[in-house]
Amino acid sequence: MNAFGSPRWVDFHCHLDLYQDHQRLVRECNAEKIVTLGVTTTPKAFARNIEVASGSSYVLTGLGLHPQLVSERSGELPLFEKLLPSTKYVGEVGLDAGPRFYASFQEQKRVFSRILRACDEQGGKILSIHSVRSVSKVIKELEENLTHENCVPVLHWFTGTPSEAARAIDLGCYFSINAEMISAGKNRSLLQTLPLERLLTETDGPFVSFMSRPARPTDVPTTVEMLAKLRGIDLSLLASQLVTNLLAIHSPNPAKRTKGKMRLFKSSPYT
Repeated sequence: MNAFGSPRWVDFHCHLDLYQDHQRLVRECNAEKIVTLGVTTTPKAFARNIEVASGSSYVLTGLGLHPQLVSERSGELPLFEKLLPSTKYVGEVGLDAGPRFYASFQEQKRVFSRILRACDEQGGKILSIHSVRSVSKVIKELEENLTHENCVPVLHWFTGTPSEAARAIDLGCYFSINAEMISAGKNRSLLQTLPLERLLTETDGPFVSFMSRPARPTDVPTTVEMLAKLRGIDLSLLASQLVTNLLAIHSPNPAKRTKGKMRLFKSSPYT
């Protein structure tokens, strides 16, 4: 038996603390058995998020330092390192080379490298990683700093190329998929080829809209339905596979980063 009972659905990247009714969201996750990773954007927000999720069998809390906030919050890195031993989950962390945040990119790299090294030293961490306009650099950081193969990187809202996806797969990365990714034409061909055993679902709520409102964890079944249709897979089989993947990343021996042994599958919609 795992720590979160018998999950039915997975929302592996959601900003629970940014909803006005976050306590209601927690109750919804419990009722619908949606394992939800509540990511944080700063280390100072971690304690409050732990409090919000307390008593829930399905809501997890990630320790984060968002790359878009590094320019003003890098001073919280020592707090991040102090809190890291208390959690298995890390997120949201990563790099953002978009024009609004590029001025802090070198500092982002310094912070991200240090976070990865700390995770690697402690081991057993599951990371939800931001990689806007920086997929190749994020993968390079993973290659250089996660050397003990004892952590699981999950690439949140992946928008890289097929070759970058193949590199990430070789490193043992998983990919968390939201409804907007499926709707966007530029992502659909890649989503058709990623190995099913490396997929998770997410909402990235409240930053993604669903039916003209912020997406909620309870919208994940619709995302799974969209993904099943895109891949030509039975909905129940895909839902079961996603839960299997969730359990796999929590196993003592998650997918190893076996370079050169795993590629994008293009011949069958069932991979």
